[in-house]
Amino acid sequence: MAKFTLHDKQSAPKESQDLLDNSVKAFGMIPGLHAVMAEAPGLLEAYQQLHQLFLDSSFDDEETTVVWQTINVEHACHYCVPAHTGIAKNMNVDDAITEALRNETPLPTDRLEALRDFTLAIVRGRGNVDDSTVAAFLEAGFTKRQVLEVILGLAQKTMSNYTNHLADTPIDKPFQKFEWHKAD
Repeated sequence: MAKFTLHDKQSAPKESQDLLDNSVKAFGMIPGLHAVMAEAPGLLEAYQQLHQLFLDSSFDDEETTVVWQTINVEHACHYCVPAHTGIAKNMNVDDAITEALRNETPLPTDRLEALRDFTLAIVRGRGNVDDSTVAAFLEAGFTKRQVLEVILGLAQKTMSNYTNHLADTPIDKPFQKFEWHKAD
């Protein structure tokens, strides 16, 4: 496996230095993912922008967590599942939701389960889903806007999950207590 540098402000390319400042402002640290992405300034900038755009979507915090963690778990991302467990705690998302997502067990509401099912359909079908899948999502109370916002969340998580797979990004200290491995 290729060895990737965990950049700080001094080692990062000039174009990434302000982006790493953004990371510190947002998270109080440079997350390992951002430290790796700093190698490619365009990737880090796009990731940060997608992150904010997804946070600004029409999904509430629980729904945002469902989309993120569904994708992270499906992609078996050793870094993002623990990180988003901590993020969900900071967003005051019910631990029952987080644990159901991490363990691939039923979510507490049919609506959240419909969101996970639709997100999985998008991921597994690479965007190719049948009309009945979209109809079930809409019948669960979601909107056409949210159909497309799932794609926004997937774009963000694909960037992070794939980067973490390639770089074997170490889990940040604050999230190590949430370490996770996909069940066999």
